[in-house]
Amino acid sequence: MGSFEVLTVWVLNLVLDSGGHFAFKLAAVESDTDATFLTHWRHMLARPWLWLGVLCFIGEFVAWLAFLSLVPLAQGVLLGMTSIVVVMLGGRIMFHECFTRLRITGMVLIVAGIAIVGMG
Repeated sequence: MGSFEVLTVWVLNLVLDSGGHFAFKLAAVESDTDATFLTHWRHMLARPWLWLGVLCFIGEFVAWLAFLSLVPLAQGVLLGMTSIVVVMLGGRIMFHECFTRLRITGMVLIVAGIAIVGMG
């Protein structure tokens, strides 16, 4: 397969994986902090974000299999870790989550590892 197909399937996998995590987080956010466990789960199950997340992860499963059929396993798994960086950045932007020095160091190491594999 050509590099365009690999890039396309990788980006699709990245979008679906990250989108699934964002959708699940949106479904899990509870405005009523006094809600019981069962009430919280009923509320989450009624939210469309939960079901969008499920659909994203089903699509991500298919995209992941397609991606692994195109690249060696070690390269595919490392490139798949890009979603960690995307989710961390999205968490910062969407949910105002904090970046610690260790998280930033981890992101830099992941990106450096991906760049090294990409050059090889």
